[in-house]
Amino acid sequence: MSPIISPSELKNTEDTNLIILDARVGKDVYQTYLDRHIKGARFIDLDKDLAEIGEDAAFGGRHPLPAIDQFAETLARLGISEASHIVIYDDKNGANAGARAWWMLKSFGLQNVQVLDGGIQSAEKAGLEFSSGEEIIEKAHLMDNAQWLLPVKYLECVENELVSHLSTVVDVRDAYRYKGESEPIDLVAGHIPGAINIPFSENLDENGNFLKPEVLKEKYTALLKDKPQHLIIHCGSGVTACHTILALDYAGFPIPDLYVGSWSEWSRREGKEIVKDI
Repeated sequence: MSPIISPSELKNTEDTNLIILDARVGKDVYQTYLDRHIKGARFIDLDKDLAEIGEDAAFGGRHPLPAIDQFAETLARLGISEASHIVIYDDKNGANAGARAWWMLKSFGLQNVQVLDGGIQSAEKAGLEFSSGEEIIEKAHLMDNAQWLLPVKYLECVENELVSHLSTVVDVRDAYRYKGESEPIDLVAGHIPGAINIPFSENLDENGNFLKPEVLKEKYTALLKDKPQHLIIHCGSGVTACHTILALDYAGFPIPDLYVGSWSEWSRREGKEIVKDI
């Protein structure tokens, strides 16, 4: 199953196991969901469902992964089972929390998971039906999984692999944040020494849709030429990094490692080198 689904494909699906997840983020986002969402969509919260936020971002970053048994309870509450066909959308074509939800669902072991190309805006243009208020959800049985199945890396491992030149670390934040010109979210601007910058926004075309798989394949093959093939992807807090992981999977590359703590952890950890290109 392709990790990306078009609005027309979603509109025409007759899959009885379909579950749509609304992964938008922002101020009063749950009220925004209640006001209007794709019909049948169930709300999944970045801060509460897709992360377990700790007291100190220097250890785990701003959006650490929740315990896997906690995530299993979230899936059961949302009515998700092994048979579910899950389609996720947000309002930034996966860059808010849509791709993070995709990564976590795949890492939990679920197979039929897709992100809606173009997000909620494309759904509106395609004429999908919308509704408001709460959706009736039948709770699913609790699935059991002992560990995340997709590869993750932690700060010390990222540092060691950079020093040993074993991996290519890709920072997907906007170039101005990577260069250290300014930092709108975290405490310090700059980047991890040795990391290269490929902004996640470059996965999209001028209309905000994902580039075609063959275009993404050619693009990343050229950008990563002569670099270690093993990839570690990071962003600010391990959320938009999943957008690039999704794009790489869509293009047919092996799913790379995710550095969950990302810049929000590295930049806060005492003694870690910070590079600025200004």
